[in-house]
Amino acid sequence: MTIKHLVTHSGGFHADELLSSVILTRLFPDAKLVRSRDATWIAPAEDRIIFDVGRAYDPDKQIFDHHQRPNPLREDNASPYSSFGLIWKHFGRDYLRAMEVPESDVDDIHHRFDQSFVLPVDLLDNGALEPSVAGPLSGMTLPVLLETLKPVFDDRSPDANDRAFADALGVARAFVEASVRGKASKNRAETMVTQSIKEAGDSPILELPMGMPFRSAVEKTGADHLLFVIHPRDGDWALTTIRKSGDTFESRADLPEAWAGLTDAALEHACGVEGAKFCHNARFVAVAANRDAILRMAELAVAELS
Repeated sequence: MTIKHLVTHSGGFHADELLSSVILTRLFPDAKLVRSRDATWIAPAEDRIIFDVGRAYDPDKQIFDHHQRPNPLREDNASPYSSFGLIWKHFGRDYLRAMEVPESDVDDIHHRFDQSFVLPVDLLDNGALEPSVAGPLSGMTLPVLLETLKPVFDDRSPDANDRAFADALGVARAFVEASVRGKASKNRAETMVTQSIKEAGDSPILELPMGMPFRSAVEKTGADHLLFVIHPRDGDWALTTIRKSGDTFESRADLPEAWAGLTDAALEHACGVEGAKFCHNARFVAVAANRDAILRMAELAVAELS
Protein backbone atom coordinates (compact mmCIF):
# COMPACT_ATOMS: atom_id res chain seq x y z
CA MET A 1 0.00 0.00 0.00
CA THR A 2 1.30 3.45 -0.97
CA ILE A 3 0.02 6.62 0.62
CA LYS A 4 -0.55 9.11 -2.18
CA HIS A 5 -2.60 11.77 -0.37
CA LEU A 6 -2.60 13.40 3.06
CA VAL A 7 -5.99 15.01 3.50
CA THR A 8 -7.04 17.67 5.98
CA HIS A 9 -9.69 20.38 5.88
CA SER A 10 -9.52 23.55 3.84
CA GLY A 11 -10.05 27.10 5.11
CA GLY A 12 -8.51 28.49 8.28
CA PHE A 13 -6.08 26.30 10.16
CA HIS A 14 -5.08 25.51 13.72
CA ALA A 15 -1.93 24.16 15.28
CA ASP A 16 -3.14 20.56 15.48
CA GLU A 17 -3.54 19.81 11.77
CA LEU A 18 -0.49 21.93 10.97
CA LEU A 19 1.68 19.93 13.37
CA SER A 20 0.10 16.68 12.18
CA SER A 21 1.17 17.65 8.68
CA VAL A 22 4.76 18.00 9.90
CA ILE A 23 4.76 14.36 11.02
CA LEU A 24 2.98 12.93 8.00
CA THR A 25 4.86 14.83 5.30
CA ARG A 26 8.12 13.59 6.78
CA LEU A 27 6.92 9.98 6.69
CA PHE A 28 5.25 10.24 3.29
CA PRO A 29 7.31 12.80 1.38
CA ASP A 30 5.90 11.78 -2.01
CA ALA A 31 2.27 12.12 -0.92
CA LYS A 32 0.30 15.20 -1.92
CA LEU A 33 -1.07 17.32 0.92
CA VAL A 34 -4.71 18.08 0.12
CA ARG A 35 -6.77 20.66 1.99
CA SER A 36 -10.43 20.06 1.23
CA ARG A 37 -13.88 19.47 2.71
CA ASP A 38 -15.15 17.79 -0.42
CA ALA A 39 -16.88 14.52 0.48
CA THR A 40 -14.92 12.63 -2.16
CA TRP A 41 -11.65 13.64 -0.56
CA ILE A 42 -12.58 13.01 3.07
CA ALA A 43 -13.94 9.54 2.33
CA PRO A 44 -11.52 6.83 3.56
CA ALA A 45 -9.40 5.07 0.94
CA GLU A 46 -6.33 2.85 0.99
CA ASP A 47 -4.10 5.47 -0.59
CA ARG A 48 -4.83 8.32 1.83
CA ILE A 49 -4.57 9.43 5.44
CA ILE A 50 -7.32 11.80 6.59
CA PHE A 51 -6.84 13.97 9.66
CA ASP A 52 -8.71 16.70 11.54
CA VAL A 53 -11.70 16.23 9.25
CA GLY A 54 -14.21 13.46 8.54
CA ARG A 55 -15.81 13.13 11.98
CA ALA A 56 -14.39 9.70 12.68
CA TYR A 57 -11.42 8.13 14.39
CA ASP A 58 -10.66 4.79 12.82
CA PRO A 59 -6.98 3.88 12.49
CA ASP A 60 -7.81 0.86 10.33
CA LYS A 61 -9.41 3.20 7.78
CA GLN A 62 -6.64 5.78 8.26
CA ILE A 63 -8.94 8.56 9.45
CA PHE A 64 -7.96 10.63 12.48
CA ASP A 65 -10.53 13.24 13.44
CA HIS A 66 -11.54 14.36 16.92
CA HIS A 67 -14.56 16.62 16.35
CA GLN A 68 -17.19 13.87 16.60
CA ARG A 69 -19.09 12.70 19.66
CA PRO A 70 -17.98 10.84 21.58
CA ASN A 71 -14.56 12.36 20.99
CA PRO A 72 -11.42 10.25 21.41
CA LEU A 73 -9.83 10.48 24.86
CA ARG A 74 -6.42 9.62 26.20
CA GLU A 75 -5.83 6.67 28.53
CA ASP A 76 -6.94 8.74 31.52
CA ASN A 77 -10.44 8.90 29.93
CA ALA A 78 -10.45 12.62 30.59
CA SER A 79 -7.92 14.38 28.36
CA PRO A 80 -9.20 14.84 24.79
CA TYR A 81 -7.08 14.19 21.75
CA SER A 82 -6.68 16.64 18.92
CA SER A 83 -5.68 15.38 15.50
CA PHE A 84 -2.05 16.02 16.46
CA GLY A 85 -2.32 13.70 19.46
CA LEU A 86 -3.90 10.98 17.34
CA ILE A 87 -1.30 11.27 14.60
CA TRP A 88 1.51 11.27 17.15
CA LYS A 89 0.06 8.21 18.89
CA HIS A 90 0.00 6.19 15.66
CA PHE A 91 2.88 7.66 13.66
CA GLY A 92 5.15 9.32 16.21
CA ARG A 93 7.51 6.41 16.72
CA ASP A 94 8.05 6.00 12.98
CA TYR A 95 8.63 9.75 12.76
CA LEU A 96 11.34 9.51 15.43
CA ARG A 97 12.99 6.68 13.52
CA ALA A 98 12.87 8.83 10.38
CA MET A 99 14.62 11.52 12.45
CA GLU A 100 17.33 8.91 13.18
CA VAL A 101 16.57 8.67 16.88
CA PRO A 102 18.28 5.52 18.22
CA GLU A 103 15.81 2.66 18.65
CA SER A 104 16.72 2.40 22.32
CA ASP A 105 15.47 5.98 22.84
CA VAL A 106 12.33 5.88 20.68
CA ASP A 107 9.81 4.95 23.37
CA ASP A 108 11.27 7.36 25.92
CA ILE A 109 11.35 10.34 23.55
CA HIS A 110 7.94 9.46 22.13
CA HIS A 111 6.48 9.67 25.64
CA ARG A 112 8.35 12.82 26.66
CA PHE A 113 7.49 14.67 23.46
CA ASP A 114 3.87 13.59 23.86
CA GLN A 115 3.65 14.95 27.39
CA SER A 116 5.60 18.17 26.92
CA PHE A 117 4.65 19.16 23.36
CA VAL A 118 1.65 17.22 22.05
CA LEU A 119 -0.60 17.13 25.11
CA PRO A 120 -0.70 20.93 25.58
CA VAL A 121 -1.68 21.33 21.92
CA ASP A 122 -4.43 18.73 22.37
CA LEU A 123 -5.81 20.44 25.44
CA LEU A 124 -5.72 23.95 24.00
CA ASP A 125 -7.30 22.86 20.73
CA ASN A 126 -10.21 21.24 22.59
CA GLY A 127 -10.72 24.10 25.04
CA ALA A 128 -9.69 21.86 27.94
CA LEU A 129 -6.90 24.26 28.84
CA GLU A 130 -7.23 28.04 28.90
CA PRO A 131 -4.46 30.02 27.19
CA SER A 132 -4.54 32.30 30.24
CA VAL A 133 -2.69 29.65 32.28
CA ALA A 134 0.44 30.97 30.58
CA GLY A 135 -0.14 34.35 32.20
CA PRO A 136 1.63 37.25 30.46
CA LEU A 137 3.09 34.75 27.99
CA SER A 138 -0.32 33.48 26.84
CA GLY A 139 0.15 35.15 23.47
CA MET A 140 3.56 33.54 23.05
CA THR A 141 2.58 29.87 23.24
CA LEU A 142 3.35 27.84 20.13
CA PRO A 143 -0.29 27.16 19.13
CA VAL A 144 -1.10 30.87 19.33
CA LEU A 145 2.02 31.87 17.40
CA LEU A 146 1.33 29.34 14.66
CA GLU A 147 -2.19 30.68 14.25
CA THR A 148 -0.87 34.21 13.82
CA LEU A 149 0.49 32.95 10.50
CA LYS A 150 -3.02 32.70 9.09
CA PRO A 151 -3.88 35.33 6.46
CA VAL A 152 -5.35 38.62 7.60
CA PHE A 153 -9.13 38.93 7.48
CA ASP A 154 -9.28 41.13 4.39
CA ASP A 155 -6.98 39.01 2.23
CA ARG A 156 -9.76 37.55 0.10
CA SER A 157 -7.61 35.83 -2.51
CA PRO A 158 -8.86 32.28 -3.16
CA ASP A 159 -5.57 30.64 -2.21
CA ALA A 160 -4.77 32.81 0.81
CA ASN A 161 -5.32 30.06 3.40
CA ASP A 162 -3.44 27.44 1.40
CA ARG A 163 -0.47 29.74 0.88
CA ALA A 164 -0.42 30.65 4.57
CA PHE A 165 -0.66 26.99 5.55
CA ALA A 166 2.27 26.08 3.31
CA ASP A 167 4.37 28.88 4.78
CA ALA A 168 3.38 27.98 8.36
CA LEU A 169 4.26 24.33 7.77
CA GLY A 170 7.94 25.19 7.51
CA VAL A 171 7.80 27.13 10.78
CA ALA A 172 5.98 24.32 12.57
CA ARG A 173 8.45 21.77 11.19
CA ALA A 174 11.37 23.73 12.61
CA PHE A 175 9.89 23.66 16.12
CA VAL A 176 9.00 19.96 16.05
CA GLU A 177 12.38 18.90 14.70
CA ALA A 178 14.27 21.13 17.13
CA SER A 179 12.35 19.67 20.06
CA VAL A 180 13.01 16.10 18.95
CA ARG A 181 16.70 16.77 18.32
CA GLY A 182 16.97 18.44 21.71
CA LYS A 183 15.42 15.50 23.53
CA ALA A 184 17.64 13.04 21.67
CA SER A 185 20.72 15.09 22.52
CA LYS A 186 19.74 15.20 26.19
CA ASN A 187 19.63 11.43 26.22
CA ARG A 188 23.15 11.31 24.75
CA ALA A 189 24.32 13.90 27.25
CA GLU A 190 22.82 12.00 30.16
CA THR A 191 24.92 8.96 29.32
CA MET A 192 28.09 11.04 29.15
CA VAL A 193 27.36 13.01 32.32
CA THR A 194 26.56 9.86 34.28
CA GLN A 195 29.98 8.48 33.38
CA SER A 196 31.65 11.75 34.40
CA ILE A 197 29.83 11.67 37.75
CA LYS A 198 31.26 8.22 38.41
CA GLU A 199 34.74 9.50 37.58
CA ALA A 200 34.31 12.54 39.87
CA GLY A 201 33.69 10.33 42.89
CA ASP A 202 33.17 12.38 46.05
CA SER A 203 34.43 15.64 44.54
CA PRO A 204 31.96 18.56 44.57
CA ILE A 205 33.33 19.57 41.16
CA LEU A 206 32.11 17.78 38.04
CA GLU A 207 34.31 17.97 34.95
CA LEU A 208 32.65 17.41 31.58
CA PRO A 209 34.34 16.95 28.20
CA MET A 210 32.23 19.77 26.68
CA GLY A 211 29.25 21.94 27.44
CA MET A 212 26.08 19.83 27.61
CA PRO A 213 22.84 19.46 29.61
CA PHE A 214 23.79 17.92 32.94
CA ARG A 215 21.11 18.56 35.56
CA SER A 216 18.89 15.55 34.76
CA ALA A 217 21.81 13.14 35.15
CA VAL A 218 22.87 14.84 38.37
CA GLU A 219 19.36 14.42 39.75
CA LYS A 220 18.86 10.85 38.53
CA THR A 221 22.14 9.67 40.00
CA GLY A 222 21.42 11.39 43.31
CA ALA A 223 24.69 13.31 43.13
CA ASP A 224 23.67 15.82 45.78
CA HIS A 225 27.30 16.48 46.69
CA LEU A 226 28.03 18.19 43.38
CA LEU A 227 28.14 21.99 43.52
CA PHE A 228 29.94 23.19 40.39
CA VAL A 229 30.60 22.05 36.83
CA ILE A 230 33.62 22.84 34.65
CA HIS A 231 34.06 22.17 30.95
CA PRO A 232 36.08 23.41 27.96
CA ARG A 233 34.63 25.86 25.45
CA ASP A 234 36.00 27.21 22.19
CA GLY A 235 39.38 28.50 23.37
CA ASP A 236 38.69 28.74 27.11
CA TRP A 237 36.98 26.98 30.04
CA ALA A 238 33.72 27.63 31.90
CA LEU A 239 32.68 27.16 35.51
CA THR A 240 28.93 26.97 36.18
CA THR A 241 26.69 26.46 39.15
CA ILE A 242 24.01 23.75 39.41
CA ARG A 243 20.43 24.90 39.74
CA LYS A 244 18.36 23.32 42.53
CA SER A 245 15.60 22.37 40.09
CA GLY A 246 14.33 23.06 36.61
CA ASP A 247 11.78 25.64 37.72
CA THR A 248 14.12 27.94 39.63
CA PHE A 249 17.25 29.98 39.00
CA GLU A 250 18.45 29.35 42.56
CA SER A 251 21.72 27.42 42.62
CA ARG A 252 23.00 24.85 45.05
CA ALA A 253 25.89 27.24 45.62
CA ASP A 254 26.82 30.60 44.12
CA LEU A 255 30.26 31.72 43.02
CA PRO A 256 32.02 34.07 45.47
CA GLU A 257 30.40 37.47 45.85
CA ALA A 258 33.77 39.19 45.51
CA TRP A 259 34.01 37.97 41.90
CA ALA A 260 30.64 39.29 40.74
CA GLY A 261 30.79 41.32 37.53
CA LEU A 262 34.59 41.35 37.31
CA THR A 263 36.71 40.65 34.24
CA ASP A 264 40.37 40.08 33.35
CA ALA A 265 42.89 41.80 35.64
CA ALA A 266 40.27 42.83 38.19
CA LEU A 267 39.02 39.27 38.48
CA GLU A 268 42.54 37.85 38.60
CA HIS A 269 43.26 40.19 41.51
CA ALA A 270 40.03 39.32 43.32
CA CYS A 271 40.44 35.55 43.13
CA GLY A 272 44.21 35.28 42.87
CA VAL A 273 44.08 33.07 39.80
CA GLU A 274 46.10 33.94 36.73
CA GLY A 275 43.97 33.43 33.64
CA ALA A 276 40.62 34.29 35.25
CA LYS A 277 38.65 36.18 32.59
CA PHE A 278 35.03 36.76 33.61
CA CYS A 279 32.43 36.22 36.32
CA HIS A 280 28.77 37.00 35.70
CA ASN A 281 27.23 39.56 37.99
CA ALA A 282 24.63 36.96 39.05
CA ARG A 283 27.47 34.59 40.03
CA PHE A 284 26.27 31.51 38.13
CA VAL A 285 29.04 31.32 35.52
CA ALA A 286 32.71 32.22 35.28
CA VAL A 287 35.31 31.83 32.54
CA ALA A 288 39.06 31.25 32.60
CA ALA A 289 41.74 30.86 29.96
CA ASN A 290 42.61 27.22 30.67
CA ARG A 291 41.72 24.12 32.68
CA ASP A 292 44.17 24.75 35.49
CA ALA A 293 42.78 28.24 36.07
CA ILE A 294 39.12 27.21 35.99
CA LEU A 295 39.74 24.23 38.27
CA ARG A 296 41.50 26.48 40.77
CA MET A 297 38.57 28.91 40.67
CA ALA A 298 36.16 26.04 41.30
CA GLU A 299 38.24 24.86 44.26
CA LEU A 300 38.25 28.39 45.69
CA ALA A 301 34.47 28.62 45.29
CA VAL A 302 34.07 25.36 47.18
CA ALA A 303 36.46 26.44 49.92
CA GLU A 304 34.54 29.67 50.51
CA LEU A 305 31.44 27.68 51.35
CA SER A 306 33.07 25.82 54.23
